[in-house]
Amino acid sequence: MQLPKLNFNTEFDLKIKQDKDTFFIYDSVRKMWLVLTPEEWVRQHWVAYFLKIKKKNASSLILEQKLELNSTTKRLDMLVTHRTKAQILVELKAPNINLTEKQFEQIARYNSVIQAPEIILSNGLHHIFAKYLDGQYRFEAFEF
Repeated sequence: MQLPKLNFNTEFDLKIKQDKDTFFIYDSVRKMWLVLTPEEWVRQHWVAYFLKIKKKNASSLILEQKLELNSTTKRLDMLVTHRTKAQILVELKAPNINLTEKQFEQIARYNSVIQAPEIILSNGLHHIFAKYLDGQYRFEAFEF
């Protein structure tokens, strides 16, 4: 399986295995093997980034949690917490998905419930970082 090189300053040693025609990637937070989809490839890079570079505890990362929004059930890709308080909401897309205003509006809607002070929208190749201050988003350069 040919996986794209993602835009991270560090190479991460991610565990991948194959069973017949299906590839799997190990999720060190959930302690399980998951089907290796393009979005999961991006998610596991972010997991490794927060665990190895930012030195977060695995317990501070919440992955694929359900969210009630306008009477519908949605799914958060990743939430980084600090002492159980939302810190960074992360919305992930596959590398072939362009990041647009539509995707940013999606994460902003999710954040209207979560109330994280920072958000990241990423397809692994491009990363959009914004801080939520005084009722509005301020975009900043993301620095690894």
